[in-house]
Amino acid sequence: MTQAPTPTADTVRRLVRSLLKESATGTSGPDVRPVAAGGEHSTWWVGTRHVLRLASDKEATARQRRELRLRDLARPHLPVAVPTSVAHGEWAPGLTYTLDTAIAGGTAEEHDVSAVGEADLAGLLTGLREVPVRQAETLGVPRTPPRSLEALRRMAVPAAERLAAADEFDPAPLLQFTSPGAAQLAAQPGTAVLVHHGLKGEHLVVSADGRVRGVLDWTDAAVGDPAEDIAGLALAVGSGAAVRAATLAGYGARPCLRGLWLARCDTVIRLADRLEGRDDSPLTLLRTRLRRAWEAILLERVTELREDTEDDAEP
Repeated sequence: MTQAPTPTADTVRRLVRSLLKESATGTSGPDVRPVAAGGEHSTWWVGTRHVLRLASDKEATARQRRELRLRDLARPHLPVAVPTSVAHGEWAPGLTYTLDTAIAGGTAEEHDVSAVGEADLAGLLTGLREVPVRQAETLGVPRTPPRSLEALRRMAVPAAERLAAADEFDPAPLLQFTSPGAAQLAAQPGTAVLVHHGLKGEHLVVSADGRVRGVLDWTDAAVGDPAEDIAGLALAVGSGAAVRAATLAGYGARPCLRGLWLARCDTVIRLADRLEGRDDSPLTLLRTRLRRAWEAILLERVTELREDTEDDAEP
């Protein structure tokens, strides 16, 4: 297999100069600089108004092509901005690019989400439920089965004990989450919706006043368990805000608690892996996500969940 070329600033500048009018780039060419966040795309700021993403392999190319179609499908249903591509094509043989308009604002890692911003997140979750699933699948969006919360819990318990030994985490709250509790929070049939699958801080555009202005990077979107997006929000904005937003969006106790515990188990496992050298994510970020996911909230009781509730059913 031929190795994909490594894009450089000159590669990006030449490509962008061919796409944007000279008046937009200046005689010396556009100001380009790499975006710090990693991922499967090489991502570059182009001035202050555009972002260029370059697919690095054939799989990323397929996902990017699918993302362009999915964003157009989802956009009318969402109350927050979705990036718009002003140009797309191939930057190398068989490898795609998209030049997107930048959405003004910072990230949820830089700005706290306000109470009005939580309503924005509720609107986002509501809009995702309204995107026609069959149309999304026609575009090639995959359907993913729900994860086993019990299997995740069993992985998290020894990880939590290792974190306790390193004085990183008190495992007592996790040990109180039992196998029967996990069984009560199993995903319910017929609840699959379009799931962004990456509602983490770096993908939420948040303004200085705490409003959520947009959502980036739709390459991991799938038809699946809505609790995964609730879990993502717990990592991005904290468990309290995530559950409040999900409740405003019409989700009942079961998917809210399921998302909460998916996030909690994930953060314990990821931090343990990082401390033991099996994960290269920034340590500070993993600790912050652990703290957010383990915020105590009022909706912590699973014993009174009904087996079936109308608000947990697929709309």
